[in-house]
Amino acid sequence: MCSLFLFAERNRRMANSAECFLRTLVVIGILSQVTSDAFDHKYNKGDPVPLYVNKVGPYCNPSETYPYYDFPFCPPDLWQEKEESLGEVLNGDRLVSAPYKLNFRLDRESQVVCRRNLTRKEVALFQTAVAKDYYLQMYYDDLPIWQFIGVAQTNNVDTFKYYLFTKVHFDIFYSRDHVIEINMSSDSSNLADLTEDKVIDIEFLYSVNWKETDLPFDTRMQKYTMFAHFPLNMKKHQFAITNSFWTIILLVGCLVALYVRVLRKDFNEYENDEELADNQGHTGWKIIHGDVFRYPKYKCCLAAAIGCGTQLFAVVLSVIIVGVAGVFHPYDRGVQKVASVIIYAITNVIAGFTAVSFYHQLEGSYSAKNLFLAGSLFCGPLFLTFCFLNTVAGIYESTAEISMGNIVKILLIWVFIALPLLLLGGTLGKMTKSEFQAPCRSTKCPREIPPLRWYRAALPQMAIAGFLPFSVFYIELYPIFASIWGFKEFTAYGVLCVFFIFLVTITALVSIGLTYLQLAAEDHQWWWRSFLCGGSTGLYVYAYCFFFYFQSEMSGFLQTSFFFGYMTCSCFGLFLLLGTVGFRASLIFVRHIYSSIKFE
Repeated sequence: MCSLFLFAERNRRMANSAECFLRTLVVIGILSQVTSDAFDHKYNKGDPVPLYVNKVGPYCNPSETYPYYDFPFCPPDLWQEKEESLGEVLNGDRLVSAPYKLNFRLDRESQVVCRRNLTRKEVALFQTAVAKDYYLQMYYDDLPIWQFIGVAQTNNVDTFKYYLFTKVHFDIFYSRDHVIEINMSSDSSNLADLTEDKVIDIEFLYSVNWKETDLPFDTRMQKYTMFAHFPLNMKKHQFAITNSFWTIILLVGCLVALYVRVLRKDFNEYENDEELADNQGHTGWKIIHGDVFRYPKYKCCLAAAIGCGTQLFAVVLSVIIVGVAGVFHPYDRGVQKVASVIIYAITNVIAGFTAVSFYHQLEGSYSAKNLFLAGSLFCGPLFLTFCFLNTVAGIYESTAEISMGNIVKILLIWVFIALPLLLLGGTLGKMTKSEFQAPCRSTKCPREIPPLRWYRAALPQMAIAGFLPFSVFYIELYPIFASIWGFKEFTAYGVLCVFFIFLVTITALVSIGLTYLQLAAEDHQWWWRSFLCGGSTGLYVYAYCFFFYFQSEMSGFLQTSFFFGYMTCSCFGLFLLLGTVGFRASLIFVRHIYSSIKFE
């Protein structure tokens, strides 16, 4: 007994040490993504300021991006590729030195970058880019800038003329020795006509104008966060929060009425009934007390789903908390993605512990199988989707393709962090050996479920269960989708935190209500039903994906496959997360109502 205690204590200390070490890894990993070339961002007059060209792509297809120099732009005097962090790679960034010289506080007027003789093939390439509204992106002192390549004009319905911008103008604002803001615009008087399919000579020009400002350096990123704080958007947030609040009040009122007027009446009847054991004269949830805690079918899969959903809950909550703390900055080139990867790897210990411990409570005997399911239920489909989409990106030669070296880095994170923590969690879960707390014993023979009306079947119940949470949360979906699949940066993490709390609360309340209705119909198979009803909101979000896709004017196989591939995985993760919330809430509720009555 003493040796067992020492063994458990040693494992606890090892777990605490590992947790402390991994927290340090998260901080180091996040901070390593935010360093810049000029570490302090301070310059003297005439000093070169780092300017990198990044990528080019159609405006409506944010995932379809290509290297800047795949197009016949002017090359730099010195070709220098910036060493990319893992976050930049995941973000599809490919930073290369730019041909423009934007030295600190040095104005330039109509400076020639280069002269190019475009072949017919290169003209056709630019013509296609202009027709599809291609944009280019650069980073100047870690400040992002965008500009369209050209413009298409029409004189009538059938005739288009395509023009390429050949001169760009940079307006740069500075305060003392810091760069505060940069804007890039095109000169409409310098256009190259690409309408005809012929060889053409083009002269690329640029000009620079420096202006002093009183804005401090610490506030220079506020320009990119203003979208989240526009009065119109704040009104939408306030309306959605108010709507969510009153929805929760309504649901809580319904459940309180259910508890006071229905359940209390049932409890009083049981307290005054001396023939409870014979179940004579009783109907509804009272009569199935011998079957309600009977272990469900496929309990290994259920325990794995609960473990994976608990992990995803911890991941989402951690990312939101880090965002509220102000760690994520607009256009930080993949910091949020790296943080998500590291947090997901660390929280594998939660998945392993929750899945195995709950599986043992259900008297399961295949711990290894259960642990494998918990570790691969979400990341398995995600990895297969990634492999397919990365192959598609490679065929299109897009910057969204991740090289084999960076794939190896991600696999090493899985092998040396995620997998050991998953095994550690499974080991700790197996060592707990806690028993399932059932207020009443299950009978030997399961009770036959009476015929139910169609609206009490699983699919109608799932449709009802998912509608209320989705109706509360859908207003917040558009800015999230626009951030992931567009160019608007999402910064309202405080609002997102409030909505996440509302979403979890409403899901729990709806699951409790539907579980009671199911038990009242003498249907004791509530285990899987509560999980499916809780997760059904993910199906509504997936249906919303089709609405967003057609509204956003996305097109092409690359963009379509990226959008629906990753959104399928995201909605599946949301299904597991909210399914876990619904099941946990229903389990607490069922235990409570049956523990309030003594059964013989």
